[in-house]
Amino acid sequence: MLADDVAYVLGVDTHADSHALCLLEASSKRTRRHLSIPATRRGYRQALRLARRQAPGRRVWALEGSGSYGAGLARFLHERGEQVLEVERPARTGRRGRLKSDALDAERAARSLLEGVRGATPRLGAETQALRALLTTREGAVTACTAALNELRALLVSAPPELRERLQGLPEAALLAACVRLRGGRDAERAATALALRSLASRVRQLRAEAKLLEGELARRVQVLAPELLDQRGVGAICAAALLVAWSEPGRLRSEAAFARLAGVAPIPASSGKVVRYRLDRGGDRRLNRALHTIVLSRRRLDPETQAYIARRVAEGKSEREAVRCLKRYLARSLFRLLEAMPKTA
Repeated sequence: MLADDVAYVLGVDTHADSHALCLLEASSKRTRRHLSIPATRRGYRQALRLARRQAPGRRVWALEGSGSYGAGLARFLHERGEQVLEVERPARTGRRGRLKSDALDAERAARSLLEGVRGATPRLGAETQALRALLTTREGAVTACTAALNELRALLVSAPPELRERLQGLPEAALLAACVRLRGGRDAERAATALALRSLASRVRQLRAEAKLLEGELARRVQVLAPELLDQRGVGAICAAALLVAWSEPGRLRSEAAFARLAGVAPIPASSGKVVRYRLDRGGDRRLNRALHTIVLSRRRLDPETQAYIARRVAEGKSEREAVRCLKRYLARSLFRLLEAMPKTA
């Protein structure tokens, strides 16, 4: 139990402008102090002074949202040698769950560790956090690009006959080029439609250029951080970056089974009667799950060993989807071991 290892637990409920702290004594589980601090370096220093003055000896910080509102505090504490664990925001069920305040949330975060809830080590690697920012921005650009292209095609369906007959059936690159060159006319509907199509085509081109720029930066950084990943069959720069962001640094995840659970590829028993089967896990880090799925699809198409494995499992009575799930679990194990064996530079 954590109460046997530390003397104090400091729970933190994080927000954009302020954080609520609660200091608990581990042995007695009594609340010693509540405090609200600004979410600035001055506030972080105030929290650390409180801990050193009123919680001497071994202590641990239980933070909610260490990857968002609490990222600054988590990084500040980690750089000064403090033990920091991330806890999930508690489910508000029962009579106690209806009681809500920042101070109570901070206390719940601290008590969750004392009650045996396992906290996770926050993702604090500077290089992998840089990859996370690039990945998130690229995904936003790709999503917006897809939305703009769909909007352009939908607008083309109801466009004036002259424009529709001129543009329908063109390949995508030719369609965008033709839309960019459109000019208005005397007819109000045609002029407005041409302007809208020109704007959407320009938006698609701009977003694609932005995504390409971000992909190039991701590839450069991944090549420096983990060239071993890029040497693996089916692993490109985007998938490698997703793997690095989820893994973060050696020792953050306690085992390859924990990594598989985080990726949503750990088998979940769903047997009944004489039927023995496992179902799909829809939890975990979906970006990491998508990366593993993309790697498996690439290997399934190009790798003879993967094709032979799927054929063998299908011959044993499994469906192709079940064989792919087995492959994703194996892939999570092998990639986790590769990541843990890399030099600690991420």
